Amino acid sequence: MDNHIKRRIELLNPFLDEKIKRLYLAAEATSIGYGGVTLVSKITGVSRTTITQGCEELNKPEANQYQDQYRIRNEGGGRKKTIEKIPGIENELELLIEPYTRGDPDSPLKWTCKSTRKLVEELAKKGIKVSHVKVAEILSAMGYSLQANKKTIEGSSKHPDRNAQFEYINEKTKAFQDAKQPVISVDTKKKELIGNFKNNGKEYKPKGKPEEVFVHDFEVKELGKANPYGIYDIAENSGWVNVGVDNDTSQFAVESIRRWWLTMGKKVYPKASKLFINADGGGSNGHRVRLWKTELQKLADEIGIVITVAHFPPGTSKWNKIEHRLFSFISQNWRGKPLVSLEVLVNLIASTTTKKGLKVECSVDNGKYPKGIKISDEEMESLNIIRSDFHGEWNYTIFPKKLV
Repeated sequence: MDNHIKRRIELLNPFLDEKIKRLYLAAEATSIGYGGVTLVSKITGVSRTTITQGCEELNKPEANQYQDQYRIRNEGGGRKKTIEKIPGIENELELLIEPYTRGDPDSPLKWTCKSTRKLVEELAKKGIKVSHVKVAEILSAMGYSLQANKKTIEGSSKHPDRNAQFEYINEKTKAFQDAKQPVISVDTKKKELIGNFKNNGKEYKPKGKPEEVFVHDFEVKELGKANPYGIYDIAENSGWVNVGVDNDTSQFAVESIRRWWLTMGKKVYPKASKLFINADGGGSNGHRVRLWKTELQKLADEIGIVITVAHFPPGTSKWNKIEHRLFSFISQNWRGKPLVSLEVLVNLIASTTTKKGLKVECSVDNGKYPKGIKISDEEMESLNIIRSDFHGEWNYTIFPKKLV
């Protein structure tokens, strides 16, 4: 909307005298409603007082029919804009806020927050005196705005079949859910140091009494680290988190799925004959990891269920539902709380809920999961696996060798 108003004003400005311009801007502000005067003032640089006067004239046209007809200022009349009064200020601002592309890479603001007050300080060093309010107005006129980082870069390359894989996963998910078969999203949450360490986020405390934590982030060997591996049931909006204390391997990943099935899944899906797993393309459940597939074969043989897997394309892990439907809420629940023990971590995970009814169960896995297990070609050939015609490296189904 801002750009449309600005464009209309630019097109009409050459044809408007002072009063008509004032009335036109007032009309724009009135059509916007609440906040319209402020918005139009910000876009155009015309003062709120002038636009407000125009609004009053629009509301009482009969009282202003002949008023001021001889008081229209000549073109260029009235108070000068800051840009006109301080030649070169636009260029100086660009040199400060765009050091990488437009100015000196040694700009004093290269590594600092480029707030309007910081800009005022730097302009003052150059002998330019201006208020932070005027700087904001000038930046707006120059097309700048406050902007946060936006996550859009997904890696060095974008796979040509990325969207097609998303569609494949969605179609499979719908088909399994229509058949009342379980669909789960799996992944390992980032490792967490156990101990009195700083945890991101804030929570309410008595004023002046913050939680005191270590000044360093070095692992306490007696306490170690935790590997929370999550399983999120998409249809049930429920999660299981298996907190490992050893290595994050494919054995650990599949053991986590096994524990979810025996603890939660089997109860919800007593007649299930197949399971659909959505997983990232890398890590302990990566599509290239041989141990992941051989462990899934063992699980399929044990529980007598056909296991279908679909991996997300490279660089798209943020689309995995477990990230924003389970892990994000766990992080919110323990924000600002040091994970001083496994018991605290487990309780914080298990107490995670949402307004939409998310339920989470959690337990500690004290098992040992050694690294470096090699899977031979013969073991891979023994798998009862069928790969999809569409990207078989991402999409495959493992059948029990002998149905229970």
